Amino acid sequence: MQATNRPAAPATPLVLYRSPLSGHAHRAQLFLSLLGLPHRLVDVDLRGGEQRGEPFLRLNPFGQVPVLDDDGVVVGDSNAILVYLATRYDDGRWLPRDAAGAARVQRWLSVAAGEIAFGPATARLGVLFGRPVAMDDAIARAQRLFAVMESVLAAQPFLAADHATIADVAAYSYIARAEEGNVPLAPYPALHAWLRRIEALPGFVPMVASKVGLAA
Repeated sequence: MQATNRPAAPATPLVLYRSPLSGHAHRAQLFLSLLGLPHRLVDVDLRGGEQRGEPFLRLNPFGQVPVLDDDGVVVGDSNAILVYLATRYDDGRWLPRDAAGAARVQRWLSVAAGEIAFGPATARLGVLFGRPVAMDDAIARAQRLFAVMESVLAAQPFLAADHATIADVAAYSYIARAEEGNVPLAPYPALHAWLRRIEALPGFVPMVASKVGLAA
C-alpha cells in the first residue's frame, strides 16, 4: 500500500546542471517540474568543454550532465536522479515501494539506459550533432524498441503502472524527439498517444525541439 504523507519540499531550491539539448538532462528537469519542486537550472557549455573542467569534475568525475545538487547532496546520472527525487520527495506514486512495482519501473529504467540510449538517442546524436555513429543500426534498434512499446502501450496507458511513473519520465525525452534522428513515429499510434498523455500531465515541460531529420 502506498504511503499517504508526501515528504516535505526542500528548504532551498535544488540546482540542476544541464544542457538544454540533452534528453538525459530533460528527464531530470521534467521530473523536478512534475513534482513541483523549486529548482534552478545551470547550463553547462558542453561544446566549450566546461564538463571537462576541474570545477565540474568535482561534481561529476564522469564529466556528464545532468547533475543534481540538493543542498549538498550531489547526484549524477539521469536515472539515478529520478530515483533519488522519487525516493526523497514523493510518497510512492512515481516509484512504487512494493517489490513487484519497483521491478516493473526498474525494467524500463534499464531500457532507457540501453535500447533508448543506443537507439533513438544515438540516431539523434548522429543527425543533430553530426557525430560518427552507426545510423542504420541505431534506427533499427529504435524501430525494434518502438514495436515492443507499441504492443505494451496498446494494452495499458503507461509503461509500468496504470499511472505515470519515473519509467515514463525516463523514456519520454528521446522518444519525443526521435524524428530528429530520422526515426518516424507515425507507424506507432499507441506510442504517439502515450507521448500525448505524458505531455498532458500537470507540470509538464517540453524538451527543446530542433528542426533536423524528419522533424525539419
